[in-house]
Amino acid sequence: MPVSPSMIGVGPWFNKKIVDPLIQILRRGTEPKQLAFSAALGITLGVFPICGVTVFLCAMAIALLGSLCHSPSVMLANFIATPIELSLVVPFLRFGEVISGGPHFPLTSDAMKKVLTGHASREVLLSIVHALLGWLVAAPFILVILYIIFLPCCKLLVRKFSPVPSSPKKPLHPHVEVKLKVRDV
Repeated sequence: MPVSPSMIGVGPWFNKKIVDPLIQILRRGTEPKQLAFSAALGITLGVFPICGVTVFLCAMAIALLGSLCHSPSVMLANFIATPIELSLVVPFLRFGEVISGGPHFPLTSDAMKKVLTGHASREVLLSIVHALLGWLVAAPFILVILYIIFLPCCKLLVRKFSPVPSSPKKPLHPHVEVKLKVRDV
């Protein structure tokens, strides 16, 4: 008998942690451009190659950008990017090595033990710097590409789920006339 995602609890978890928060964000009437930028920013910061610091990076970005980004969207995208983060550490490491012309760091279990026990050698620390360099160079491209991909998706989703117009320039009731009464004093 095949095992479906709903049988092992992935479906309800996915709905509770990802789908429901996304629908709540969309129903609040967020601008599509802001939503696309925030999601792209959250994923870009979420794939930072040092595990455990992405939430702090997102919080700093939210504090610096203020109303230019939508904080719940940034944090949700950061959460979604966690498995991607783990899979991109090695590509960022290799990319950083290519950019810097540094030596190829062998990924062995011995090197991982040294990192986890706090006995990291100079080579391990250099590999971390290479991974950071790889991410730093790739991050602007990741951000722009994700924004370009997310913008049409966000426009469609906002139009589908938002109860209010997506722009404050559009009136709620376009055919309603407003008449002002002027009193003589």
